[in-house]
Amino acid sequence: MLYFTKWKAALVLLVCALGVVYAAPNFLPKDVLPTESSLLPSKQVNLGLDLRGGSHMLLEVDTDSVVRERYDALADSIRSELRQAQIRNRPREATLQGAEVTVLKAEDAEKARELVRNIEPNTVMSGEGNNIIVSYNEVAMKELIDRALSQSVEVVRRRVDELGTTEPSIQRQGTNRIVVQVPGLDDPSRLRAILGRTAKMNFHLVNGQKTAADARSSGLPPGTMILPSADEGDKAAGIREYLIDRRIVVSGDNLVDSQPTFNEGRPVVSFRFDAAGGARFGDVTSKSAGRSLAIVLDGEVISAPRINEPILGGSGIITGQFSVQEANDLALLLRAGALPAPMQILEERSVGPGLGQDSVEAGEIAAVLGLVFVIAFMVISYGRFGIYADIALMMNLILVLAVMSVLQATLTLPGIAGIVLTVGMAVDANVLIFERIREERRNGRTIINAIDAGYRSAMSTILDANITTLIAALVLFSFGSGPIKGFAVTLAIGIITSMFSAIWLTRLLIAVWIKRRRPNELVL
Repeated sequence: MLYFTKWKAALVLLVCALGVVYAAPNFLPKDVLPTESSLLPSKQVNLGLDLRGGSHMLLEVDTDSVVRERYDALADSIRSELRQAQIRNRPREATLQGAEVTVLKAEDAEKARELVRNIEPNTVMSGEGNNIIVSYNEVAMKELIDRALSQSVEVVRRRVDELGTTEPSIQRQGTNRIVVQVPGLDDPSRLRAILGRTAKMNFHLVNGQKTAADARSSGLPPGTMILPSADEGDKAAGIREYLIDRRIVVSGDNLVDSQPTFNEGRPVVSFRFDAAGGARFGDVTSKSAGRSLAIVLDGEVISAPRINEPILGGSGIITGQFSVQEANDLALLLRAGALPAPMQILEERSVGPGLGQDSVEAGEIAAVLGLVFVIAFMVISYGRFGIYADIALMMNLILVLAVMSVLQATLTLPGIAGIVLTVGMAVDANVLIFERIREERRNGRTIINAIDAGYRSAMSTILDANITTLIAALVLFSFGSGPIKGFAVTLAIGIITSMFSAIWLTRLLIAVWIKRRRPNELVL
């Protein structure tokens, strides 16, 4: 066990050297770190919300609106199917129970039921007499809600990433909630504004036959709706509402890019469609010259420019009374995509950097004290071998820091607790080995045989103890969330690195000492 080939010794030293190199950026100021294009390591350990400060939000997704919207689309499909079969029907407003239509003639009811029975998979039909209700079964409903929540998490992630923050934590909680933690965010009100908007943008033609005021007094023309104006310029000109066609001429789903820019010295937002959206946009502007095109965002008309000529390039600009910050945020929302459903902020709290700094300092004090006491105990108890164990312990901490930097793991306050626990666990294997060596010496073995037997005999115990702890860490990581995961990550990394430092590095140091000094007695 004491014999080291040259390649094994070189491998141990190489791992230690790489650990020092990759941990080094954590001890340097950010302004002197190498750039990402440099070959030198430049990544630092990310500090979590409790250490760095930032914002925490608990969001609730309105899954009911997703269900209603889906049933609205299902009702449209049913009406289209019945219309083709020339079966007269009267639609009813979609509810959470399903899409409902009423067949006007009793003799057509059975034929209508046959037509819509298999209109979509995973649906069930109910209702009595002329009323037909089509709803999704339990499996399809669960898939619909899960898909909406997963899409919401992804959209939230894209929006938060666009803010330029580092390592946000965005996790699903329960059936309809999302937890968002953004370390280092100085303006939580901006996060609230970014996450609180659905950002569903569509293009509609403005109805030129009546004004919104006329429609309110004489009745809405078929296929139209009234939406409020969000443009301060419109409100200053006395335009509060628009009468627009319900039909969406171009959907925001076709948007591929959006950037803030300036037009005539004013902040505007430029946008660009994909090929299909660009072709549809060009066709609409070609056929509707002279009319106004309403740009609708979350149920409000943010701009309604007049179409003077065809726009064939698949791109355009959104004008309005925007500030630079508002133009940036609108472009961000459009790039990130629309949320499938509105979200409500249930809980919001901020962690100040002062509190985070106090946590860091308290964690540092705990780690330093634990390290000092462990180092002193090992030197007092095991002499020279204790010094070797302490060298391995310091290298173990460096390796933990290096691995977390490379993986860009987030260090939280429980993570610091995991590192402090690792300090004790790192020398645990050495204690087992050294006690076994003492026992072998008392039994009369030579120094080399005692050391060799000590490592060999203690190896199975060390492996069993560390593997069981590693299993517990993996379970914590799999089923835990937030701080629990932070603790599990540092604990698992610490177990792996301590196995290397305690078994390989300490043994290499002892082997080199034995080979060079060839001691006649072992003080242990």
